[in-house]
Formats: sequence, structure tokens, C-alpha cells
Amino acid sequence: MRAGRLARGGLRRRVAAGLVTAAVVGAAGLAATAPAQAFPASSKQQVLDYLASISGNHVVAGQHNKEPATQPNQYSQIVKNVTGQWPGLWGGDLMFNASDVANRQRVIDQAKTEWANGSLVTLTWHVCPPTMGSSCSFDGGVKSRITNEQFDQVVTDGTSLNTAWKNRLQEAVPYLQQLKDAGVPVLFRPLHEMNETWNWWGGYGAKSAQLYRITHDYLVSKGLTNLIWVWNVQDNPAGGWSTYYPGSSYVDVVSLDAWYKSYPSSSDYQQIQSIAGSKPMAIAEMGKMPTESFLASQPKWAYFMIWSEQLQGNNTNAEIQSTYFDPRVLYQGKLSLPSSGGGASDARTGSITGLAGKCVDARASGTADGTVVQLYTCATGVAQTWTVAAPSGTGTVVNTSSGKCLDVAGQGTADGTPVQLWTCNGSGAQQWTYDAGTRTLRNPQAGKCLDVTGQNSADSTPLQVWTCNGQTNQQWSLPV
Repeated sequence: MRAGRLARGGLRRRVAAGLVTAAVVGAAGLAATAPAQAFPASSKQQVLDYLASISGNHVVAGQHNKEPATQPNQYSQIVKNVTGQWPGLWGGDLMFNASDVANRQRVIDQAKTEWANGSLVTLTWHVCPPTMGSSCSFDGGVKSRITNEQFDQVVTDGTSLNTAWKNRLQEAVPYLQQLKDAGVPVLFRPLHEMNETWNWWGGYGAKSAQLYRITHDYLVSKGLTNLIWVWNVQDNPAGGWSTYYPGSSYVDVVSLDAWYKSYPSSSDYQQIQSIAGSKPMAIAEMGKMPTESFLASQPKWAYFMIWSEQLQGNNTNAEIQSTYFDPRVLYQGKLSLPSSGGGASDARTGSITGLAGKCVDARASGTADGTVVQLYTCATGVAQTWTVAAPSGTGTVVNTSSGKCLDVAGQGTADGTPVQLWTCNGSGAQQWTYDAGTRTLRNPQAGKCLDVTGQNSADSTPLQVWTCNGQTNQQWSLPV
């Protein structure tokens, strides 16, 4: 959301005429500042583990910072002025208009600073449609519609608009890569409010979900393993939010924006829980500070984020303070990530079993680049010992003997491309997402599943990637 979206459909709360734009309160009204605990370089799994650990007990207070990109901390600063504390979650945007696009580096630099100071980081992107250039206006650009035929082209591989969309995503890669290099996991919320039609990407049901999957797979293929994928809908009364859900293996956090009403209703809460399952859930945008009674009644929200100008446009100083001083609420200095996560402690090492109970095997216990990976009768030995780095997310699958990665040959994307061992290099050809529900190992770059060639269970049958089809030759059990 941004200022221009306050009036869309009459759904945004308008600021009452009597609301006073809050002045900075005196020092006597501020909470004692907690010492910030600087976050070291970390993995996305550490953040997910942390969010899971606080669900039901605590909630992280977040603050969005919208344009201009030259002031990427302006609204968080207001929180600090009013409460004496910095938000525990800093929100930013990759933005859309030309001047802000030109200053994206300021946003990225601020994200690094916030992480180093002990706040979590989330990024939204009000992205211009692929029918336009890299920058655009909000009205008529971000807030616009493309035709059904154009949307079909965007989600169809190989079309000009599909290529244009991937090129648009590529523009963000160098910035997101900087955050990865700095060890900053990012709660990344692309194509937000996809059940709404104020934006060009929303309202297409399963096709909007397909666009999310394309976006996920493209950015994962670029090695951006620091992205925590936040799926998002708005609390519109039409319901049916699961229609827009891209699938468990594409989502790390399930989130809701509360704009039709101040707070999610109990039925909203239940609907999000039914989609999220065991995943963390969050309120990614809201205008009204959550009250103590609300947070107690819906305790599973792991974080909430107040939208920019709504901080003081829709809340008094006393209301802002009341929320931040609630013992349930976590701000900078009260967050403490687990010391490890998503690395060796989360990784699983052992055999990967599949068709006919046989194992994924490095042929002849080979260790050279290009060694064939095959199906073979399970036996104790180095050829069948694998470390799955991210069993509940996306990461590498490494043969522990050779130290080399399960790799799609030549970074191929065609059905039948063989799978091999290759020196680990961080490429998309070596990223694998495991879906416990379907038991598939999917390569996001190819968008295809690890597959036993020809459904042949004989020893030495080579493995390949193939269009995911749910058949038994694509079902795998990871190490326990």
C-alpha cells in the first residue's frame, strides 16, 4: 500500500478530521531503550526458526518505509521518536517511479544497516508491468490492468512478455545479491495482495499464483537463497484466498493485509491458519496499531507491519506507545536469533530413497565432475550418502564423499536433461526444493522434478529432470 492507495474502492480507512498529527512525546513517556543485539550474517532458516519459536507467545513489531527512496527510514524514525524504540522489523520497497528506482541502493544500504542493528528486514515491490518500462507512475502503472491475453503471455514460457517479466526480475537481482553477500535474510513479499484487482498482477486466481511461481523459480535460479518467500493476500470479504496459493514448496510465510477492517476477523484468522498449516503467519500491512486484546485473541501472528503514513495518520501517540509497551511485542533489542539454523544443524545427511525402495547413487562411487547420478539398490557407502542442506526449503544436495553437488547438466531446463555430480558453484542448476506433501525434489531453475528415467527401477538407471507429474518415479524420501 502507499498514499495513492488510500482511496482505492473506498476501502482504506480515512483519517478522522479530529485526529491530531502526533508530536514527539517527552522523554518521560518513553520506554527504557533495550540494548540492540547486532545480527551476524545468518541464513533464512534462522529467521524462520525464530518466527516459529515466537508464534503463539510474542509478535515482532514492524514498520514500513515507503518512498522516497532517499529517505528509507523516515517512518521507523517516527516510531523511535514516539516510543524510544526502533521497530523489530524494518520494511522497505524496491519501488517504481524513476527517481526511486534510481535510488534503490539507498534502500538496500538501509536494509543492511537495520539488520546489523538487530532488526529483521522485509521488502515489497510495487513493480511496473512487463508491458511498460522499468519505471512507471503508480496510477496507470502499478495500479493498472493488462488484458487477459497479455497476462496469459506473461505466464507462458518463451513469449515476449514472459521474457520481459524475467528481465524485470533481473533488475532486482544485483540488489538482492548484495543482501545475500552481507548475510541478510529478506522476508520478500512479491506480487502482494494478489487477490485484489487494484494492481496489474492480481485477481487472476490460479494464474496469479502461477506468476508467483515463475517469480520464485527465476530468483531462486539466480542463487538468491537468502529470500524468505512471503505470500500475501488482502482481507477482502470474497474469501477463497487459497485459490491464489502457489503451493507449499513456494512459500515460507503466509501473510494477510488488513485494510477492509482494522484487524483481521476471527474467520480471517482461521482462513489464513488453514492455508499456512505449520508455516509462520503474519499481518504484512495494517493501518491501526494492534491492541493487547487483539494480539491475545489471535496469538499466532509472528509479526505485523504498520503502513508508512498510517502510523500517525491513524494512530495517536498513546496508541503507538501502548502497542510497543505490550510485553508480547518485540522491537529492536528484544529480538535474538538462534545461533544457528539452515546450516549444518538443519541439514540432513544419509540416503535418499525412491522408486522400488532404491537409493540415489553416484555411479561407481565417482567423485569427478560429470559423474552420473543413478538409481541403485541401497547399501552402506559413500556413493549413497547425501547432505540435504535445506530439507524444508530450497538448497543444495551434496554428495558427502566428493563434496560435489547434485547438478542439472549444462543448467538445462528440457525434459530428459541428465543429473550429475558437479563442483558446487551456487548456480540455479544446483538448487533443489523438497515438497514433503508430494515428496518431490524440484529444481526451480528448470521448474522440473528429479525423475527416474523411463520409470525403470533397474540398478544403474540414470536420473534426470522431467515435468513434475506426481508419478512414483518422482517421489523421494529424504534422510531422517
